[in-house]
Amino acid sequence: MCYSNNRLRPVMLAGTGSDVGKSMIAAGLCRIFRQDGYRPAPFKAQNMALNSYATPDGREIGRAQAVQAEAAGIPCSTDMNPILLKPSTDMTSQVIVNGVPIGNRKAGEYFRRATFDSLRREAHAAFDRLNALYNPIVIEGAGSITELNLRDTDIVNMPMARYADAAVIVVADIDRGGVFASVYGSVMLQTPDDRRRIKGIIINKFRGDINLFTKGREILEDICGVPVIGVVPMARDIHIEEEDSVSVKMKGRTAVSGKINVAVLLLSHMANFTDFDAMERDDRVNLYYTATPAELLKADIIIIPGSKSTIDDLRRIRDNGCAEAVLRARRDGKTVMGICGGYQIMGLEVSDPDGVEGEPGSVCNGLGLLPVRTILTPEKVTRQVRFTHRGSDDVCEGYEIHMGVTRRCGDAAPLNRFADGSEEGCMADGRTFGTYIHGILDNKAVTDALLAPYLDRTDARGAATDYRTYRESQYDAWAAVLRESLDIQLLYNIMKCND
Repeated sequence: MCYSNNRLRPVMLAGTGSDVGKSMIAAGLCRIFRQDGYRPAPFKAQNMALNSYATPDGREIGRAQAVQAEAAGIPCSTDMNPILLKPSTDMTSQVIVNGVPIGNRKAGEYFRRATFDSLRREAHAAFDRLNALYNPIVIEGAGSITELNLRDTDIVNMPMARYADAAVIVVADIDRGGVFASVYGSVMLQTPDDRRRIKGIIINKFRGDINLFTKGREILEDICGVPVIGVVPMARDIHIEEEDSVSVKMKGRTAVSGKINVAVLLLSHMANFTDFDAMERDDRVNLYYTATPAELLKADIIIIPGSKSTIDDLRRIRDNGCAEAVLRARRDGKTVMGICGGYQIMGLEVSDPDGVEGEPGSVCNGLGLLPVRTILTPEKVTRQVRFTHRGSDDVCEGYEIHMGVTRRCGDAAPLNRFADGSEEGCMADGRTFGTYIHGILDNKAVTDALLAPYLDRTDARGAATDYRTYRESQYDAWAAVLRESLDIQLLYNIMKCND
């Protein structure tokens, strides 16, 4: 059976392991299909990530699927990621189904058969709704497709490919080594039926002369029985927002001269690290991540990021000396900014009467940099917002994802004002402020105001670029890399036939 010229079979990008580049390749294929006149949409049945995003209707999905939807040129929706797990501890995660939290679950409880049967039905229903509206569906797998001990409870890899009748492409990261064993094992450890669904291989993150891997391609095709669709180079000049904080390990760790130094306090439960991607591209800035007091004190600006466990992170930064370093930096005239959980940390106290993060009734003193008090609440605020910043007339955009209510005390000034006139955030002075708005640093008006006091520290005088335009250029650049690296016609032929 073959699909019509206007209808393509779903394609699944399945990994030999985590962080092999599935998310980024999915984004690139979404852009290519859009460029070629199709109306693609991304899909990942289950995502585990602290990096999430608010949909236009005020629900929550993994950031990776929001990025892929942007590459596809369509609004994101919960059908693109119906199940999201946000780890709270090594053993516990908040479970979000169709964009709404249903509670915290321990791993043993989550992997019960009854739980998975219910979640599988939700994932299938979401796929069906998405598949009725868009074509083709670009499905992303999770981790490795050969976790044999989890095969009976898997809802995101080969069982999802079976349900969607998807052509499976195995993605392998050659940079980490062992590519022949990982690809061969990923193919041959499947059941005979699932093995027949695997239609191709993509070798990702190749360094050097790709022609040197010609023999390697031939060997893989011979031992696996499927074609190598392409070898994708290590594209360090392409910047697509990453799925989770694994990529933070590769980022800067120290201050430099000749730039405005912006230190992001590296929290144990840091969430939404993509809040800083735009600032990393600003020529005026050296942005780095650190949990070292000495490195914090070298910064001109310290940003305390979002956190999945605010109280625990607050206690940890007190224990490791980072809290005192932040307070000292502020006494020395440096700027301190908090986003979401970081905003809560900067206040007078954080209380947890309902046990949202831990023991019910717990109260923890904040850093005292902002005259605000936070009460953690079971209800989650999830919404996209438009606002003006510090009295500017420029309309900015961002999104909120938080569990807690923060109230200003006394005459403290708001930082932002929403379109309806309501106030948001807190500004103790021109160099101490906090906000619940993720993506706030994607806005030129905000970054220009933040950096203004320090422009004499840098030779780069240009203003921040428009980050939305920049992201669009990166999707196009990445699509061009994939067109050069992959046999796109072969991929189309695979997606037009069902055998």
